[in-house]
Amino acid sequence: MTDINLKGKKAIVTGGAQGIGARICKELAACGADVLVNYRASQAKAEALVQELKSVYGVEAYAVQADISVPEKVDELFAHADARLGRVDILVNNAGVENISHILDLEECEWDRIMGTNLKGAFLCAQQAGRRMQRGGGGVIINISSIHDTVPRKGLTHYCTSKAGLQMLSKCMALELAEDRIRVVTVSPGAIETEMNREEIAAFGVDKFNRWIPQGRIGCVADVAPVVAFLCSDRASYITGTDIYVDGGYSLSTIQYDPRPKERNTES
Repeated sequence: MTDINLKGKKAIVTGGAQGIGARICKELAACGADVLVNYRASQAKAEALVQELKSVYGVEAYAVQADISVPEKVDELFAHADARLGRVDILVNNAGVENISHILDLEECEWDRIMGTNLKGAFLCAQQAGRRMQRGGGGVIINISSIHDTVPRKGLTHYCTSKAGLQMLSKCMALELAEDRIRVVTVSPGAIETEMNREEIAAFGVDKFNRWIPQGRIGCVADVAPVVAFLCSDRASYITGTDIYVDGGYSLSTIQYDPRPKERNTES
């Protein structure tokens, strides 16, 4: 998205080594931003991405390991940002985890693990970034949520709850930080195919998703990243505290039967 100008901006993307996060890193770099790629375990992918950002887009890029569910690691992450970026203009809270469990079998440790990354970790990073943005005269925080921040799903009580909390966190932060010229927006993707879930989607049935999604196709990471870049730019300077759904209408289509007549009446 070369028509979006982020030249000179300094960005942190959590969970940026792969999937949606990696594409967001590339999109921000393509628009001119220097990018710090946070990862938890995917060191090789993060370092390869950093080299790509530098060579293809000519920006500064860094890979920093940190488990954002741990406060001390978040402190270290932002210490690296201070040393390497100098300031923080953009934070994309993309890191997220999930697993499937029946509500009656859901163990407390799994509840804590999901909440620790998806909600607590996003809060810790947003707080650290917000403090720096306040001193620097403003910035943008994008929280990557999911359509399941409003649409419940069986087996994902902890995940859906964490994303619902993230949505409200965004609204509260937007309200409090508007006076400091800090914008906070939630981006909620629907069914998005990545290298991590491609086999799972194929096993479940791509055709099923394509029937359920009103636009007739599963989304891809390229559907999400340009939206984030736009929201980080001055073109979105009057957008804060809202939720952007990137889902092809999926969240509007929870009823999977069509009672309409098979033959349409086309007479006026």
